[in-house]
Amino acid sequence: MSEWSVAEPGKLTFDEPVTSLHVRIVNGTVNVMGTEDSTARLEVSGIEGPPLTVTQEHGTLTVAYDDLPWRGFLKWLDRRGWRRSAEITLAVPAGTCVEVGVVGAHAMVSGIEKRTEVKGVTGDATLVGISGPLRATTVSGNVETQAVTGEQRLNSVSGDLTVIEGASPVVKAESVSGAIILDLDPAGGPTDARLTNVSGEIAVRLAQPADAEVEANTAGGAVSNAFDDLRVTGQWGAKRITGRLGGGTGRLKATTVSGSIALLRRPSDDEPWDTPPPPADGHTPHTPHDSLSDDPAADGPTDKKVL
Repeated sequence: MSEWSVAEPGKLTFDEPVTSLHVRIVNGTVNVMGTEDSTARLEVSGIEGPPLTVTQEHGTLTVAYDDLPWRGFLKWLDRRGWRRSAEITLAVPAGTCVEVGVVGAHAMVSGIEKRTEVKGVTGDATLVGISGPLRATTVSGNVETQAVTGEQRLNSVSGDLTVIEGASPVVKAESVSGAIILDLDPAGGPTDARLTNVSGEIAVRLAQPADAEVEANTAGGAVSNAFDDLRVTGQWGAKRITGRLGGGTGRLKATTVSGSIALLRRPSDDEPWDTPPPPADGHTPHTPHDSLSDDPAADGPTDKKVL
């Protein structure tokens, strides 16, 4: 096993193959990018508090604090340990399995072709262009995925869950009070989407021509439907939107207790975009983040060293 202690900004390159990446930090940012290179690179652009421990063993690269375990990560409440921050960027082979845990940090993962799992407490996560299975779990941080083609499983307590240009065969999203926003890519195939909420809103923008069996239910929220082929039933209390769009190859099942449900038509390229009606609490769903910045490690790798 090789081990490094990272106490100040610097770079590391890893000559040994990397097939699995584990990252666990508190505050700051972590950016993981899948590349066509066979080697992995780490850049630490800022660090405060105790050093990070970097280890490489049997193809697994770990960048973490020793006292921040993956098991029970979402229950980690050592407030004294929150007084630490790291700004890190990792470039790894696209075929690497990735696990990222952040307490208050912002996590961005892009271009990974294998299994990706992200856990957050209050930190947000942006996940772009992932083709392997994706799972993201958060307490109050927001999760946004874009152009993801692998199966997606998203869970939150109060954080918003947003899927942009979704082309996954399966999307499962569950929240308690956070909004669930789903935008399906018209170039993608049939999607099996299962969305569950308690008090948060659910908004779905379906590709044209739409092709799905639809069942949407709310026990006490408002409903909005942009499709003539779907039926809206119920006037007081519980309301349902049901029916078949196109051949019904895909499936959309959305359920919320007191939140609103909006089914929107995704216009063609020459039509203006629909805008979801604002929910009663005045919350406006967030929009996709700006495009990814350039790879800060692009100026070339450096030799291994203790930082």
